[in-house]
Amino acid sequence: MTAKKSAKARKKKLVGGARSTPKRRRTRRKLKIGISCYAHFGGSGVVASELGLELAHRGHEVHLVASHLPFRLRSFQSNIYFHESSPAYYPVFEDAPSNLALAAKMVEVAENYSLDLMHVHYAMPFATSAYLARQIMLPRQLGVVTTLHGTDITVVGAEPAFFRVTRFSIQSSDRVTAVSRFLKERAEETFGITRPIEVIYNFVDPNIFSPRQDGRLRLAGPDTKVLMHASNFRAVKNIPVVIQTFAEVRKRLKAKLVMVGDGPEKAGAEQLARELGVHRDVLFLGNQDCMEELFPLADIFLLPSSTESFGLVALESMSAEVPVITSNAGGLPEVVEHGYTGFLHDPADVDGYVESALKLLTNEPLRRTMGRRGRRVAKERFTAEEMVQQYVQVYESLR
Repeated sequence: MTAKKSAKARKKKLVGGARSTPKRRRTRRKLKIGISCYAHFGGSGVVASELGLELAHRGHEVHLVASHLPFRLRSFQSNIYFHESSPAYYPVFEDAPSNLALAAKMVEVAENYSLDLMHVHYAMPFATSAYLARQIMLPRQLGVVTTLHGTDITVVGAEPAFFRVTRFSIQSSDRVTAVSRFLKERAEETFGITRPIEVIYNFVDPNIFSPRQDGRLRLAGPDTKVLMHASNFRAVKNIPVVIQTFAEVRKRLKAKLVMVGDGPEKAGAEQLARELGVHRDVLFLGNQDCMEELFPLADIFLLPSSTESFGLVALESMSAEVPVITSNAGGLPEVVEHGYTGFLHDPADVDGYVESALKLLTNEPLRRTMGRRGRRVAKERFTAEEMVQQYVQVYESLR
């Protein structure tokens, strides 16, 4: 195969045909868009917040409805407004009805600001609350767009207690999108979804997630390699594999492991690091909202998830020119190409992760080459300009 054909095949593999539709002429009418999402650290909230910022930057009016201000909205920007959804507490309630409070807030914002649509990120409970809000507002029409992000399909929504509600909420949305082909197919298979699901990948701003510019900030000495992992520390992230991989790498070279995030698996990770005798070389930084400053400090990024709908942190790492060693599960092969922008292994393949890590950490030219490739792919295939325009086209199709 020639180099030209190989590049063409690689491009086709990465984009999966999702962007082959010709771009429509951009609308002249600015939209009034409601966005609702989880506000805590996590991919769905990050994507929703970044999308809101991009839409506002393009002149659309964005109203974000959430339990509290999402962490990615760190500074004020015109055209984006925040509305807090707070459940009422009464003695008769054992638990405050937050889903109902969210639906009521959606109605309030939609009516007060004449919203064109409500775009919800994560099926449960946001699509359900949006459906209720739309029914309350009849006969006035409020379009509902639901974006599926991952565990709302693979974990939460698949629970028997939520299965039928999740399926109904997805089927009742006017438009449905998913962040990867894997997630689209899983939703169709698990829930028997018959309505079209459009794949719109997550995106990254390469101007924010960029290679290291200032050498003064470091996480280790100049002769020490830095491995990094960032997640919500849940079982699906395979945290023990990260620690085990580092312990084996540490036997062969001087290294530090930086763990960013928090969650139920963190205490177990700290205990395992002590048991393996590497705890002094593992830094647990907790939740951080400055990942664009941390990624460039790493030599490689580890993400051995047992499943991952897309892997936004992998894309952000690539944008920062940091090679990714990740699992071949879920949508990750749609982001990382094995041997070109990173390495893919089975989720529990510690030996494979160790081999790839050592290959990169002991071969600086290879590590830099793979990092540059990753950034190029991030800039060319996962741009905000293209993905936001696809979302706008979805919005316009409701009119």
